[in-house]
Amino acid sequence: MSGPCVEILYFEGCPNHERALEVIEQLAGELRLQPAIELVEVPDADTAARLRFLGSPTVRVDGRDVEPGAEERTEFVLACRVYWSEHGIAGQPDEDWIRAALVEAAG
Repeated sequence: MSGPCVEILYFEGCPNHERALEVIEQLAGELRLQPAIELVEVPDADTAARLRFLGSPTVRVDGRDVEPGAEERTEFVLACRVYWSEHGIAGQPDEDWIRAALVEAAG
């Protein structure tokens, strides 16, 4: 089964985008999906604003941020992103959010 388009937006020097990639690859394997994964480097503040970049890493599945409610945010920054979930604070999105986005995109 093929899979959705997954973008990982990051800036150079962010240590968390590699872990986000590992989690996506692991979950895709568990779900038997083959997503098209694209790493998108965000080099400056202008690009951050144009791409609606909420910080590094930002994970989008078929164009939608995996974090619930993220589409309502408007502070686009060239900075590390912090995620709050029921599991605590982390430097990458919650695995449950990524899994849910992959399952929904796969239909």
